[in-house]
Amino acid sequence: MRFISESESAALINHELAYDAIYQALIAAIQPDTKSFPVVHGQGSNSKNTFSVKSSATQHLAGLKVGSFWEDNPKNGLPRHNALILLFNQANGKMAAAIEAGKVNTFRTAASNAVATNILARKDSKVLAILGTGNQAKYECEALAKIRNFEQILIVGRDSSKAEKMAEELKPLGIQLNITNAKEACEQADVIVTATSSHTPLFKAEWVKVGTHISSMGSDKKGKQELPPELFAHSGLFCDLDVQSKLIGEFQHAPESTTLTNIGDVLLANAQGRQSQKQITIYDSSGLSIQDLYIAQKILEIS
Repeated sequence: MRFISESESAALINHELAYDAIYQALIAAIQPDTKSFPVVHGQGSNSKNTFSVKSSATQHLAGLKVGSFWEDNPKNGLPRHNALILLFNQANGKMAAAIEAGKVNTFRTAASNAVATNILARKDSKVLAILGTGNQAKYECEALAKIRNFEQILIVGRDSSKAEKMAEELKPLGIQLNITNAKEACEQADVIVTATSSHTPLFKAEWVKVGTHISSMGSDKKGKQELPPELFAHSGLFCDLDVQSKLIGEFQHAPESTTLTNIGDVLLANAQGRQSQKQITIYDSSGLSIQDLYIAQKILEIS
């Protein structure tokens, strides 16, 4: 069995590698021979510490990822978020590889946003609004800055000190950075990204201007919610995988009859993406196991 430590995988991952892997994974997700199994959520001995297990299989890959959130880890100098990807040997069922993937997971999630935004957002998008200042938000901005020439990033967070810290970390992008509130950010933004653990909408539907693209990156469990459902009726609705999105993603809050378009179908030109410059488009990333398998395979290939 091959083992890749956190330090090794963190040194190998980058936004370009992640983008390529996730682009292919989102296409693979909609293939008839790909199986995405129900997500399992659990907790540690202390109920505030949680984990999830996501698993999937294709004709050539099978495995799972365990992602954990241990709230008090920063007190001990450790990250709250950790991940472990396991790949099975298809011949005998033994573990073929184990990859510690805490940082890899942040790149993988941001890459899903970048792939979807690249095909859905207006080409002339200049203002990015990021709602959230936690572990994931910085990586979302970095990934999107590679696919659009943003002139301004608007940062919205409940904790001003975290917002200021993130602004400092994003300075190397060479983009104007401003800390503001949700209303002002949404009114100005061409692209809105939510990367939180919220259970209630982060903004009002009427704040969003025509032609905006929105990516919800934080809803991956029943009860989570970042967007106002009022937006859904008159927007183009896209997701990583419709079945999972309706179950644990942002579109669990949409009517059952809502039609969703898998982004893999848009990538393959089997479905239309943005229909006009004035259309609002929404992408929900609930996070797929197949993405973990594909990025793990990329890591193994270059290690």
